[in-house]
Formats: sequence, C-alpha cells, structure tokens
Amino acid sequence: MEVSRILINGEWVSSSSKKIIDVQNPATLEIVGRVPACNEADVNAAVAAAKKAQIDWNKTPGLEKAQQLHEVASRIRDMEEELATSITKETGKPLCESVESIENVAGCFDYYAEVGRSERGHTFPPVSRHQVNFTIKEPYGVVAAIVPFNFPLLLMAWKVAPALAAGNTVVCKPSYLNPTSNLIMARAYEDLPPGVMNVITGTGGTVGGQLIRHPDVNLIAFTGSTEAGRRIASEAGTQLKEVNLELGGIDPLIVFEDADIDIAVRGATYARLLNAGQVCTSSKRIYVVEKIAKEFTDRMIKHVKSLRVGDPMKPDTDIGPLVSAEALEDIEQQVARAVKDGAKLVHGGKRVQPDGLKGFFYEPAILVDVPQGSAATTEEIFGPVIAVIVAKDADDAIRKANDSEYGLGATIFTNNLEYMMKAMENIKAGSFWVNDPLTDNDAGAFGGMRASGIGRELGIEGLDAFREPKHVHIDYVMESKPFWFPYREREDE
Repeated sequence: MEVSRILINGEWVSSSSKKIIDVQNPATLEIVGRVPACNEADVNAAVAAAKKAQIDWNKTPGLEKAQQLHEVASRIRDMEEELATSITKETGKPLCESVESIENVAGCFDYYAEVGRSERGHTFPPVSRHQVNFTIKEPYGVVAAIVPFNFPLLLMAWKVAPALAAGNTVVCKPSYLNPTSNLIMARAYEDLPPGVMNVITGTGGTVGGQLIRHPDVNLIAFTGSTEAGRRIASEAGTQLKEVNLELGGIDPLIVFEDADIDIAVRGATYARLLNAGQVCTSSKRIYVVEKIAKEFTDRMIKHVKSLRVGDPMKPDTDIGPLVSAEALEDIEQQVARAVKDGAKLVHGGKRVQPDGLKGFFYEPAILVDVPQGSAATTEEIFGPVIAVIVAKDADDAIRKANDSEYGLGATIFTNNLEYMMKAMENIKAGSFWVNDPLTDNDAGAFGGMRASGIGRELGIEGLDAFREPKHVHIDYVMESKPFWFPYREREDE
C-alpha cells in the first residue's frame, strides 16, 4: 500500500519524513491507509506556503472568494460516496451517519461563502460632523486547524470554511487515527490558489506541537480534550497567540416529570450513543425526576437492547466500534471505576464481536444508582455508556446538572415553559437543546463555557473567531486640534 502524499502549496508532495503511520479500520482491524508522520521540515514548508499565499488571498474580492468556496462545496458533493466510505472505514461510524455528514460539510462551505462576502464590519457614531468612524475585521493570517478523530471532516469544515472566508490561509492537521478522509477531501481544494489550503499528517505531540509553537502561525483552532486544550492555551499564551478551543464536556440531560417518556427515551439514547458515544456534546449525565425514574429506566434498557451493534458498513447497524484499542480500554476502566463508586451496571458493559468482526466493539452500558460526584458524573466517558441519576424534583435536577466544571452543552425534555426557562437560565452551557438534542445549524454559534473551551464555531461568531477588529477614524477636514501638542497653546487661550 502506497504512502499518501500531503498537500503543500497547491501540490501533492511526499513528506521529507521516513516515518509512516498505518491507519486501521476499527471494525475489521485491517490497514486502510498509510500516511506520513510529517516532521518539522514539512510543517515549516506548509506554514511558509500559507504565509506567502495569505497576502493575496486576503486581497481577493469577497465575491471571488465566495465563488471559490462554493466550488469547494460542489466538489465535496461530487465525492460524497468516496468520502463517506473513507470516514466509515477509518472511524467505525455507521455509513448512514457518514453520508449525512458529507452534506453538512459541503453546506458549511456554502454558508461561509455567503456570510464571508457580505459582512466585513460596521460604522459607529462620529465625534464630530466631519468625521467618519468604522470598524473593519481583518484576518489573523495563518491558521492551524487541528482536527479530532470523531468527526474528521465536519469539525474540519467548522474551522477551515470560516477561516478561509475571513481571509486567512490554513494548515490543517487531522487526527493521526483517521487522516485519510481529509487527504481525499483535499482534492476539493486543488483549484484554490497555491498555499491557501495545506493538509499535513502526523501526531498531535509532534506535528501539532510544532504548529502551535511556530512563530508564523497566528491562530490555533483546536477540538479535543480539555487537558490538551489547557496545554495549547498555555503554549500559545507565551507568544500572545490567539486560540479557538472546543474542548471536552460532561453534558447533562434532564427528563422532567411532564415529558413524554417514549420520546425522551429515544432522544436520550440518541444523544448518548450517537457515534458510539464519541461525541463531545453527547449526554453523559442523564438526570431523571424521581417520579418517572423507574419507568424511564426500564424503557431505556428495553430500547437499548433493540439497537444493533455491528459492521458499520451495513445499513441496519446502529452502533459501530470505538475508534481504537486505547479508547476501548479507557471505557472499560471508567465503567469499573463507576461501579466501584457505587453505580449499578444493569445492561451491557462488555466487549463483543458482532458479525464475526474482531474490532473494538463494546456493548452499550447502562449505569443506574449513579452517585452525584462519582467518576461517572465528573469524568468525560467518551464511549457508549449511559449514566442515569435520579433527582428528587426539577430544582434538584437543575442543581445537579449544573454541578460541573464543564459547560459545553445541555439538553432537557419537557413541555413546561417554567422548567425550560429555569433550566436555560441556570445551567452554564454553550449550547442548550429542548426536546431536540445534538442538532446543529450553521447560523448558530457553537462552543463551550468554563472548562469546555474558548471561542465559538459556526454563525457570525464563528467567522469572527478568525478575524480581529480594526477601528478606523477618519477626519476629512485637515485642521489643528486643541488636544494636539503642544498642550500649552490650549492653556494660553
């Protein structure tokens, strides 16, 4: 199997590194790709290309930028089948999820093509009648987009599309676990001016670290763990470098006593088990009001038992494998800690080999009687583990839901407007869903509070994350002003 080339300065080139990363299918354990473990020379070449290209790209008229980003979106749609298959083979995500994500990726480029060309700044009141004052928003320069494994193309698009629309150039580094779909999609960038978009591969500790420290990288856009985000923020802070960090979360989901239990069960299961639970905003803490807790739990166990864990390439599969052996081991250890802390495992929680496959499959676990403050409510369990916590009433549920250092997202199921308003006003979370978990909209900002990150993706806020304001003050009457030097002239008057 040939080693993939990387995209630098508009050309597909071989890495100067001799080290190779094998990309494994987490369902079959087959090797589905080989990519270079890029080195410092590759990083320097990609950043230099981006820096050189950024000057002209920023000066490119907004309409022309928009047309080029629309063309990227069109080419992505043309590659839908190839891209979706690649995502499933390297992540284990069910194929239906991968297909859906491709349209979302293309739509993100279309959205920012339009937003970027029509929104540059604003005017504000002048000090006097012969002044003009306005703000323009300028790109930072070179953006390092460091992308996680769980949504390799979608979370890339959330960074790359607004960064390019704002006039930046980009060096993208996908996760070393599944970089092949990003390299395939890079063909959609081939008609962009050389250097505007560059894609290199490697590990976070090596290539990611070199990008973070590189003096010509002006902004780092990162999605990943809070621990890694803190290290990035600390490193960037020494250079006063901008960061946009979408980090971890232990999102709460509350089921109030007035909710339709069947709908809440299906919604909560989806919110927790989508992508085998490997979603930053998945509902990792499910609080159910005591009055309906037993009925809810019984129905959830029945519903989860009906879900099919299996080959992600098959259309009837609901849940695929975890991404790696390490991820599987982490889940096993975390469930063991939860049980040690007092939680009761009532379903699943073991390795399985469906369809004769030897991959990293895990039967979804359901934990009940979970003590508030235990590992299952304080650690981000990044896998198919449902933790149910009983709350006395609505106030107790809201209090417990807000008892966390994280604040990425929160979901509630209710038809009670009072419950909705009270939860929305009291729970610290960057995204808040009512009866409709994990829905995204390109026009709505996404990001976390507290330990869940800095900055926002999507919407105008997402565009503004990749540009900084410059206030312009123009006085079109040239005359001496009383506050200019020397001050004594004013004093003598």
